[in-house]
Amino acid sequence: MGTTARIDRIVDFLGVAAEARTAPELVASFEALIATFGFDFYGVVRQPKPNENPMGLVLAGRWPQRWPETYIAKKYVLIDPTIRYLGHAQRGFRWREALAGFRGDPHRSRMERMMVEALRNGLEDGYMFPVHGRNGLLGNMTLGGRIVDLTVVEMSLFDALAKRLFWRLMDLSGRSAELDAANIDVKMTRREMEVLNYLADGMTSNDISKVLKISNHTVDWYMNGIQDKLSAKNRQHAVALAFRHGLVT
Repeated sequence: MGTTARIDRIVDFLGVAAEARTAPELVASFEALIATFGFDFYGVVRQPKPNENPMGLVLAGRWPQRWPETYIAKKYVLIDPTIRYLGHAQRGFRWREALAGFRGDPHRSRMERMMVEALRNGLEDGYMFPVHGRNGLLGNMTLGGRIVDLTVVEMSLFDALAKRLFWRLMDLSGRSAELDAANIDVKMTRREMEVLNYLADGMTSNDISKVLKISNHTVDWYMNGIQDKLSAKNRQHAVALAFRHGLVT
């Protein structure tokens, strides 16, 4: 599958995620998407709070048989380079990049052993995408398995997808209230504000594209970004939240 087709698949999923009625429906669509890229395993996980049971943090996931038990039993979470790198990452990164960032770390040899054991379990390589709110890291999305090379554009799209998937799973599972509403990022770019105001006026994508002299595809891209920042279920919900936050009047 060519790069353009893969990009279209991601953009299509962003729309599907907004309309999904149940978590299983959303997860099935997501698994179908990542299969086209060649990813075998994934996880969508909430960031733990103090004294929180880690077993309740997984929103969705599929891992090699026995790997989670091995990971927990050997306490790899304490030295996992991807988890440590996640703490300061602002965007998605490749697992190998995380390991390279700890060359002088005293736990480097144990990190390498963990990566070798992960490889033996079918986790050759992968990516991690942080999900942030105003108050910090909320969770992450991990993709792994066979070696898959993502382009810069695909990485950016998966960053957006991670946020959309995380919030939709929280919402569909009735757990969105567990996160402080102040975490919603409502900082819009100038173009997003233009699209949002036209949307609030009842204009369609086609209408907005003509006014702004951009393609319908680009308008939909801006709308997906708006919905991500507002954690909105759909365009109507985005408008309602925009009024609530005082972004439009």
